[in-house]
Amino acid sequence: METVELDTDLSLFKYDSLEQLPPAYRDLSESERRRRITDALDTLGDDCMVLGHNYQRREIVEHADFVGDSYELSKRAANSDADHVVFCGVTFMAESADIITDGDQSVLLPSMEASCPMAGMAEALQVDSAWAELTAAAPEAGIVPVTYMNSYADLKAFCAEQGGLVCTSSNAADAFEWAFERGDTVLFLPDKYLGYNSAHELGLEDSVAEWDPWDAESTDAATAAEADVILWDGYCQVHERFTAEHVRDLRERRPDASVVVHPECRREVVEAADVVGSTSTIRDTVAEADPGETWAIGTEIHLARHLDRWHEDVEVVPLCGDACMDCNAMRQIDPNYLTWILEELVDGRERNRIEVAPRERELAEVALERMLEI
Repeated sequence: METVELDTDLSLFKYDSLEQLPPAYRDLSESERRRRITDALDTLGDDCMVLGHNYQRREIVEHADFVGDSYELSKRAANSDADHVVFCGVTFMAESADIITDGDQSVLLPSMEASCPMAGMAEALQVDSAWAELTAAAPEAGIVPVTYMNSYADLKAFCAEQGGLVCTSSNAADAFEWAFERGDTVLFLPDKYLGYNSAHELGLEDSVAEWDPWDAESTDAATAAEADVILWDGYCQVHERFTAEHVRDLRERRPDASVVVHPECRREVVEAADVVGSTSTIRDTVAEADPGETWAIGTEIHLARHLDRWHEDVEVVPLCGDACMDCNAMRQIDPNYLTWILEELVDGRERNRIEVAPRERELAEVALERMLEI
């Protein structure tokens, strides 16, 4: 990397040692794998913790010790005495858990394919190159990088090294204010929609520039650095799918329904919603609803299904109906993979362990600690 002393690689190659599902596990029936998962967990006892992200399918979350959003689950792992943490999420989440857990704990990711597309839209090597260009073109700009939790550990480490920090969807605007106390311009990565919604919350929507890493000539570096906020051109493929038309159609069909959406959605969707917030906020909104209320959920389809199942007295519907989709990265955590990982642990073998390199881990933890300060 040009601007920091950090040895890293593209995420495609970083975990090329993770293993595929053995053929013997590929055709298990639901009843058989449920029995085998239950037996394995009974054998492992307190030595193993299973974490299930809100976007995982029912067959995963029914075996999880905790179900929640990414950083909440990482904190659960850190507060646990379990020797093994099986993180049913995506790669960057398992990395975050490895960063903040005890060095004696192992973090396992059931599937090697569970790699968040949005995190992959801001590889640290790309960001480092853009940073070199921006700071060379505007050396006095005072740019502070802020990365969303949904990013790889090396990008978190990069931000720490360059004086920045990490944020969640709940505290992104606070992270912006933290950065403005230390510089003039925020470079926000990788989700441009969360970045724009946070800029709007602070009244900065008229001083925003986008940086497209795929088109080097689309934005002049010096011009971009004049903005208060530079947004990296990345996005969540699930949340980008929601449109204001979905909200209008929903209100026409169900005038009794309220709408809650994630801040990774487009600005016009956020403006049209009744409530905007993280997956934890979405869960709390439904949990606190009065019996008989109807809530349309603007996030990944599995959370909408969980909430409808968990709260029988509230009607929960997906905002875009049959057009709503699941997260293709979360989908890779197949229950057959969970069966395999757990049975291997029973036999004393760790598969698909996620380990963040020491220097990367140290810096990424600094970025996380700065977030906790706000």
